[in-house]
Amino acid sequence: MIRCNKRKGTLGTKKAVLTVGLACSLLFTACSANTKEEASGDANGGASKEKVTLKVEVFDRGNSPVGSTITDNYMTDFIQKNFGDPNNINVEFVPVPRSEEVEKLNVLMASGSNVPDIVFTYDPNTFNRYAKQGGLTDLGPLLNEAPNLKAFLGDEVLSYGQFEGTQFAIPAKRSNVGKYASFIRQDWLEKLNMPVPQTTEELYETLKAFKEKDPGETGGQVIPLGMTIASAQYEPLLWSFIKPMTEEQKYTLTQQLGSNDYPTLLPGFKDALQFMNKLYNEGLMSKDFGLDKDKKKLGEGVSTGKIGFFSEDDINPFYEKGSNDTLLSNVPDAKLVSVDVYTNEEGKHAKPMYAPNGLYIMVPKSSERAAEAIKYLEWMTSGDNLFNLQNGVEGENYTMVDEIPVVKENPTEEAVNRLYNVGDMVIISNGKQLGSMEKNLKARALQMPKKFQEQVELAQKIANTDVIPPVLMDRPIEAQTKYGTTLLDKFNEMIVKTTMAKTEQFESVYETMLKDYMASGGQAILDERTAVYKEMQAK
Repeated sequence: MIRCNKRKGTLGTKKAVLTVGLACSLLFTACSANTKEEASGDANGGASKEKVTLKVEVFDRGNSPVGSTITDNYMTDFIQKNFGDPNNINVEFVPVPRSEEVEKLNVLMASGSNVPDIVFTYDPNTFNRYAKQGGLTDLGPLLNEAPNLKAFLGDEVLSYGQFEGTQFAIPAKRSNVGKYASFIRQDWLEKLNMPVPQTTEELYETLKAFKEKDPGETGGQVIPLGMTIASAQYEPLLWSFIKPMTEEQKYTLTQQLGSNDYPTLLPGFKDALQFMNKLYNEGLMSKDFGLDKDKKKLGEGVSTGKIGFFSEDDINPFYEKGSNDTLLSNVPDAKLVSVDVYTNEEGKHAKPMYAPNGLYIMVPKSSERAAEAIKYLEWMTSGDNLFNLQNGVEGENYTMVDEIPVVKENPTEEAVNRLYNVGDMVIISNGKQLGSMEKNLKARALQMPKKFQEQVELAQKIANTDVIPPVLMDRPIEAQTKYGTTLLDKFNEMIVKTTMAKTEQFESVYETMLKDYMASGGQAILDERTAVYKEMQAK
C-alpha cells in the first residue's frame, strides 16, 4: 500500500475569497439564465486542456491552528498536489460558516456567479428544494464515467441523491449507521444483587429498585432513568413500543421531520407515551427532562453518580474527559456498562439507524465544472487517496495494527494539525472507511481511551442490532418540508405534556396534543404520503 510521505515545505497559498451580498428574492434567478456549457476534461481521466479552477465549498468552524487557515493547510496542499496539479486544475476552497451553512448556501446559490462548483448540505429538504427549483446539474451521465466513485457508494447510497429519478446529488457514504445504545450502573446492580435487565419489564423493576434502595447513596437525589427531550434519550424507548406493520402502514404513517423518521402515527406510539407517563408519575425519570434540550443536566447527573440508566448516542459517554471519565473521578468504584434493554413485542431491541448517506454533494446548474467536480470525487475514492486523506502519515499520525490504522498516542503538534479538518475536507465519506463495517467500527473503537474500549465495542454492536431503516419515498414529500420544523416542536411538546400529565389526565392530554399535531401539518403529510404510496404501487 502506497501512503504519503511526510510533507516537506508548502505548495503555496491558495486563498478563497467569499463575498456575500444580499440574496435575491427568487433563489435561482441568477442560475436560470445559464445554459450548460461543455466542461473541459471528463470525470474518469485526462487532464484539462487549459488550466481551470474548481471551487469547492468547505465548512469553516473557526478552529484552524496557528499557521493554517481553512483555505490553506495540509489537506488543501495534499489535494492540490495529488489531484489538482496532475489534472491541470486549480482547486479553490470557499469557506462557509458551519453554524450558518444553509443560510449562506442559499445566498451563494442565489448569486449564480459566486457559487462554488461543489456545494453540500446535510439537510435533505434543502437538497430537494434546490432540485425542484431547477438549480442543480444532472450528474447521472458523468457518474457513469466514474467507476470507482460509483462502486464505493453503491446503488442504495446513490438513491438518496435522486430527485424524481434524476441524480442531482452525490451522497456521502456513512462508515457507521448505528445510532443508539443504553447504559446502566452495574455497580448498583451488584450492590442490589440484581442481574442486568434484558427486557423493558425487567428494566422497570430495576428502576423501581434504584429509587427505593438508592444503591448510589445519593441522599435521595437518585434519578433511576436519565431522560431529556433530545432524540438519543427518548427514541430507543419510543421505537421499542412500535408494533409490527404492513408495508402500507410503514410508508404512509411514518412522519419524516427533517432527516429523521418519527413514529407519531405508528401503532404502539401511544403505548410508549403511556409508559413514559407511568415512569414519570412514579418518580423514576428525570423530573425536568423537558427543559434539558442540550443534555447538560443529563451529563451532570451521570457524571455526579445520580443516574442509574440512560440511553445515548452509542459511544458518547466514553470519550476522553466525557461523562464516564468524570463519573470515575467522582465515584472511583462506578461501573457504567453498555446494555440493550428495551424490547418490542417480538422480543427485538428495535431502534432507529442512520440513513446510509451523509452529506448531499451537489453541483449548481450555473457551474461549468461538473466534469471536474465528479473527477475530484472519483479521485478521492480511487487507490489509496481516501485512506491517505483520512489517516495522514504513517508513523506520525497512525500505526498499522491488524490492517487497521491506529491513531498514535501523544502525536506531535504537526501531526495533530495535519488532520484537524479531515471530516470537512473528505466530503465523500462521513467517518473513516476501511473497506468493511467491521473494520470501520474497530478503528472507531481504537480511537477511544483504552480503558473504555471494551464497552465502546459493545455499544457499537448494540447500536447496530435490530435497527430500523429509514423509509425512503419515491419522491420528496412537500408537506414534510413545509411543516417539518413546526411539527418537530409539536412532537416534542406532545412527549413532554403527555409524560408529565397526571395519570388520569393522560388520555385527554394525548388526544388534545395529537389533534393539534395533525391540524398543524401532520394530516397534510399523511395525505401526501398516502398519495405517493399509491403512485409507487401503480408503477
